[in-house]
Amino acid sequence: MPTVFVEGRDPIQVEEGTKLVLALEDHGVDILHRCGGNARCTTCRIELLEGDAGPMEAPEAEILEKKGITEPNVRLSCQIRVHSDLKVKPVMTVSETGMDAGKRPEE
Repeated sequence: MPTVFVEGRDPIQVEEGTKLVLALEDHGVDILHRCGGNARCTTCRIELLEGDAGPMEAPEAEILEKKGITEPNVRLSCQIRVHSDLKVKPVMTVSETGMDAGKRPEE
């Protein structure tokens, strides 16, 4: 089972193929996901510190480009299926923004 490491938290064991945003939320990690996991809002961004998050698909690449997010290690957690160990840092959080987390993303 892959492990997700989040700065300041205990490691999270994740069922292979789980969406990263759901793994984070289900383990109490403070992360936004305003569009419900549809690659439209970019609020579920994470900084990929270590590991292989897999290839970026067109919807993710297009919204990041549209929003001017060009850092190569910034990804949308709603578009990542966990297949190996990852070390990540949420970029936008509920506590920092004061916003609602958003509708739970679909599996």
